[in-house]
Amino acid sequence: MEELTSPELGDSELAFESALRPKSLTEFVGQSKVREQISLIIEAARMQNRTADHILLAGPPGLGKTTLAMIVAHESGAPLRLTSGPTIQHAGDLAAVLSSLAPGEVLFIDEIHRMARAAEEMLYLAMEDFRVDVMVGKGPGATSIPLELAPFTLVGATTRSGMLPNPLRDRFGFTAHLEFYEVEELREVIARAAIKLGLDIEAQALTEIASRSRGTPRIANRLLRRVRDFALVAGESRVTVAIAQGALSLYEVDALGLDRLDREILKVLTSRFDGKPVGLSTLAVAVGEEQDTIEAVVEPFLVRMGLIARTPRGRQATAAAYRHLGIETND
Repeated sequence: MEELTSPELGDSELAFESALRPKSLTEFVGQSKVREQISLIIEAARMQNRTADHILLAGPPGLGKTTLAMIVAHESGAPLRLTSGPTIQHAGDLAAVLSSLAPGEVLFIDEIHRMARAAEEMLYLAMEDFRVDVMVGKGPGATSIPLELAPFTLVGATTRSGMLPNPLRDRFGFTAHLEFYEVEELREVIARAAIKLGLDIEAQALTEIASRSRGTPRIANRLLRRVRDFALVAGESRVTVAIAQGALSLYEVDALGLDRLDREILKVLTSRFDGKPVGLSTLAVAVGEEQDTIEAVVEPFLVRMGLIARTPRGRQATAAAYRHLGIETND
């Protein structure tokens, strides 16, 4: 984490990332109920001189799951170990990580639903009893050796909580469901990042960026980066609403926050298939994108905005989608 406080970063990418990472729950913007719940868990553990309960953070990408995991470790006064589900493909991989944890350490597993099944089953025992059984040898001569673990707190993050098996989900002491942010909350996120970057920005420009950020802090900060670059190249020392609009227009982010891929999906649903429901696989082929990207990244926002509907026969554009694209309907 040293790079987050280095005085030599200036406007570099690392300085920008520093603006994204509040170090305490009081600095964290939005998710007020989740912050209150996590604060209670940490404080109760501190009063009882034990490790905090395991925490599952569920929600769409970009809402602050990794940042919250870092904050849990910081406010618990514990070191943090970061890994991800796709890198744990064998039980031995997980055993190596767990056996090297220091007492009280916070283990963060991103995309925990993508862990190998054998590793998931090993994690059950580790979370409940701080112990794993390591198999030594093969065949009839194989033996199981119990390995005691130091007490630790697991923070799991998932964008697909429905893919987690019930036995694993039930072993978390608390599950936090992160919600999309309101425009006012995103204004605060952007304003905080602008201050950290020494960027002079108008209040109207903050609102313009926030309103196009899809309710997601990660996108808000990404758009701020593009607006900053646009102003820099244009030789402007102050980000006005006109500068913000010019930058967002250049990068094809419209007034609702839809980008090229979003609009392409709506065009496919409204025009290419005569407005009929379209299956996810067909839709993915039509726009040249992966199914997982559409389902986990694009679709939640379009559904939330009332632009598409999920039906038993597939995805279908709503009347609001036709209006947004300026397409006349017979209704």
